[in-house]
Amino acid sequence: MLKIFLMVLSMIFLLQGAALATEFSADTLMTYEGGQKITGKIYFKPDMFRMDMKDMEDMTVITRIDKKVMWNIMRGEKMYMEMPLDLSNKPRVQEKFEGELERKEVGKETVNGHPATKYLITYKVDNRKEQVYQWIATDIKFPVKTAAVDGSWTQEFKNIKLGPQQQSLFEVPAGYQKMQMPKMPGGMDFMHMR
Repeated sequence: MLKIFLMVLSMIFLLQGAALATEFSADTLMTYEGGQKITGKIYFKPDMFRMDMKDMEDMTVITRIDKKVMWNIMRGEKMYMEMPLDLSNKPRVQEKFEGELERKEVGKETVNGHPATKYLITYKVDNRKEQVYQWIATDIKFPVKTAAVDGSWTQEFKNIKLGPQQQSLFEVPAGYQKMQMPKMPGGMDFMHMR
């Protein structure tokens, strides 16, 4: 569960490479060290984010920044868990990465059928510097790919469709039963782990 939570928060963070006031849907592929892949479909409205994960037992995660909550929806069981969002480090959709120190253009490429400008971005997390490559599609002004410079992970968006998204996508479906969050071993508070 913690891994899924962190993955979804990192997905929101990755969307920070462009001004995303627009709504959209897209197919997504995240690749991690060891070749682990997570595929899914994402839907975005300002302060609302949904990810349907095909590789995670038919699971949906809805993040509602406006309500300070995240819902983990298990479609097979018609159940959901509700987790509070700590917005002290709220991911923001903005022109730059949070903590961005430098953005340098390093080339032009075509990514998933979109002409894109490739950037090397240096940003600060806590007290350490991190670097990523990010490809911003010049035709739709959207970050179609982001990858760690060290190759440890890659995030890609495909079949991007800009346009209004139905509000019902960002709500718990009717008839789903709320399930209590499982207790962490040793009494640790899941939501305040850092």
